[in-house]
Amino acid sequence: MRTIRIHVDHAPLTIGASLALPAQAGEHVARVLRMGVGDPLVLFNGDGHDYTASITEAGKRQVSVAITGCTAVVGESPLRLVLAQAVARGEKMDLIVQKATELGVCAIVPLLTERSEVKLDADRAARRLAHWQAVIASACEQSGRAVLPSIGTPQPLATWLDALADRSALRLALLPDGSCRPRELAPGAAGALLVVGPEGGLGERDVACLLAHGFQGLQLGPRILRTETAGMAALAALQALHGDL
Repeated sequence: MRTIRIHVDHAPLTIGASLALPAQAGEHVARVLRMGVGDPLVLFNGDGHDYTASITEAGKRQVSVAITGCTAVVGESPLRLVLAQAVARGEKMDLIVQKATELGVCAIVPLLTERSEVKLDADRAARRLAHWQAVIASACEQSGRAVLPSIGTPQPLATWLDALADRSALRLALLPDGSCRPRELAPGAAGALLVVGPEGGLGERDVACLLAHGFQGLQLGPRILRTETAGMAALAALQALHGDL
């Protein structure tokens, strides 16, 4: 039977403790998976450990578990990758967040760029952030990660660039006419920052701003990739060449 992993935001988790699962997770365990008292599962809260547990109560309104063990998870890539992604429309952004998490990024930065078509006020941005955090947690459950990548509210590209403090990481922007390919890079231990534009690509002002902040153009071949494909292809290539794939 496959291992059922559930993210909980109770901090900290400790051996011997009992707790109720979050409502949605409890409903999935009891009603969809039809698990019952005594069945095992694994909890994680993002601290880098998996916590074995067993179900002690499986009711319609609440599922409770007791934590029985703790194991450190070695699942993080040695290559620190940050994906700075222009916010894509609809479910495309969900897909990007999900797959970037599975591919091992340590952070996702949603960006608003010159050609961004998504407009977000403060309330809508907060709702989208909460939704993306849930997508990340679900992707970690599936992929076996015990550390959740960070993600913030969407911000203008120029604002993010001006606030960048890490000058040791390789700075890359996906550009159709980029001067380098993934196999030509040497990110080193500091990793890389990867910028991906929106559906219409990065605008001239975006590119000029990126170049002024030390970014170099990265090319993935002669074909033009969609925004939801481009970042994933670049991340997979970087992980295969310099990370842990």
